[in-house]
Amino acid sequence: MALEKIRNWIINKLNPAQSSIAYEEGTHISTTQKISYQQAFRELDSVRRSVTMLVDACSSLDYDIKDKVIDGVVNGVRQKTLNTLLNYRPNPYQSIQEFRQAIFLDFVLEGDAFIYWDGTFTYHLPAQNVQIITDTKTFINHYKYMGTVDFAEQDVFHFKDHHSQSIYRGTSRLEACQNNISVLQSMHEFQKNFFDNGAMFGVVLTSDNALSQLAKEKTYEYWRQRYNVKGGGRKPIILDNGLKPQNLNQTNYGDLDFDQAITKHSERIMSTVGVPPLLLQGGNNANISPNLRLFYLETVLPIVKKYISSVERYFGYDVEAITSNVSALQPDLDQIAKYHSTLVNGGIITPNEARKELRYDPKPDSDTLRIPANIAGSAADPSQGGRPKQTGE
Repeated sequence: MALEKIRNWIINKLNPAQSSIAYEEGTHISTTQKISYQQAFRELDSVRRSVTMLVDACSSLDYDIKDKVIDGVVNGVRQKTLNTLLNYRPNPYQSIQEFRQAIFLDFVLEGDAFIYWDGTFTYHLPAQNVQIITDTKTFINHYKYMGTVDFAEQDVFHFKDHHSQSIYRGTSRLEACQNNISVLQSMHEFQKNFFDNGAMFGVVLTSDNALSQLAKEKTYEYWRQRYNVKGGGRKPIILDNGLKPQNLNQTNYGDLDFDQAITKHSERIMSTVGVPPLLLQGGNNANISPNLRLFYLETVLPIVKKYISSVERYFGYDVEAITSNVSALQPDLDQIAKYHSTLVNGGIITPNEARKELRYDPKPDSDTLRIPANIAGSAADPSQGGRPKQTGE
């Protein structure tokens, strides 16, 4: 009877709209990226630099693990074990930096990052090959990799970026700048064709006689043998039967002003990813420090928080990113230290309460308030007021 009540309570607490959500989303949810951004990451320097900068910044942060606060998806994992997994050794085959770079690169390019827990170690599952199998009652039934390998729902945890339609998967940060990526790719292709003389011709061979197609092909073959394109030669065009060339277009490569256009589109891509373009320009600029601080506060830390949230839900421990070694955030840490020192010295909070907020271990004999000594009246009992009594009074 008791088990039946618990079962009915669980059923009543389930989301009544989940069946409709699963129907609308579909039973098998694959990557939502219609265009692979792997190629753009390999070929476009602005995409490569901005994505690499973001991934490396997210991967550089270590994590502080405190007490267990909730029952996680999996339990029985010790605090020390989780600290090793998050900061030192995720699995026997990867360093912690390689593992972090893999999951955060997936997050930026695909919008999702999937991590498999085998009971001892964590492994990265490439997001583009993972399918989410929805459930009509709970949320996720299980995961499927490459359409053949099944993972139970409790064996995989993942974090995702924003998506305007799906609540299961995220979307790549590069999707919003797809037009800029396409323009840059077209520019690079045009440059290649221009210098390979596939887009414009530079040499014209004229003849007063009509040449057969065979004669033209032999001329082209002879020209290719003597003046190879890779060696600096340019492919000619043949005008026969008395035709004469006339230059109607005086535009040259320099007139196209490609450098300015490439810079403009590159900066738009960087801004979409979340990297201030100023950071990639270098030089002695007074605005680098505030832009670097903005980069961490508005881009890096929110992404890291998504990862932390998934880890906390899965293992149940209180996890926080360690930012004390990030130079861009040092002024903010200095203000935090002064703030807590003022509260402790003013008798508002105890030293251990301040240490807890700063994520330090408590100290013995630090659970009492500090009473300020520079107040009128007795330092031990300020309610007395007046001048403190002198000896003999």
